[in-house]
Amino acid sequence: MLVGIMGTGKSTVAGLLGGMLGLGAVDTDQLVEGRAGRTVAEIFKEDGEAGFRVAEARAIAEVGEMAGPLVVSVGGGAVLAPTNRSAMRALGTVVWLRARPATLAERLRAGHDRPLLSTGPGNPRGATTAHDILVRLSTERRPLYEEVADIVVDVDDLSALEVARRVADALTEREAPAAGPRPR
Repeated sequence: MLVGIMGTGKSTVAGLLGGMLGLGAVDTDQLVEGRAGRTVAEIFKEDGEAGFRVAEARAIAEVGEMAGPLVVSVGGGAVLAPTNRSAMRALGTVVWLRARPATLAERLRAGHDRPLLSTGPGNPRGATTAHDILVRLSTERRPLYEEVADIVVDVDDLSALEVARRVADALTEREAPAAGPRPR
């Protein structure tokens, strides 16, 4: 399961990693959109963040009911709910794709379809730039990502393919038996 703030490349990396590992890839935001028949941005606009978070929790629970091992990318704010954090840990290895706010701001500079990057008067975080919002979100969510993460991969200055390779290597290393003699 891939977690991290928006802009870290979770969805793209999930698809690449799934291909490398011969596994299917699932994006919880896409599950939410498919069920709702609306985009995440439309859900935020019509139902608010709270409405989206309810749908997101359902999507994470749905992943647990899917057959076979999967690579799952989870929306950046999913870690806000304790039930989601518990579900993520129960579903398998959690990999935090971590990036500096400046990297995220550069990747997300257009801000399209990113409701939490709105800097207009309705912005609940009171920030005036996307970078400020990303700094606040990163600060707020960091302890939650740390709580769920089994593996951390820094994505700054890396392509999605390089990130996928690092995640694959970290997963392989994690699953490899420890070197040395076995206890008797």
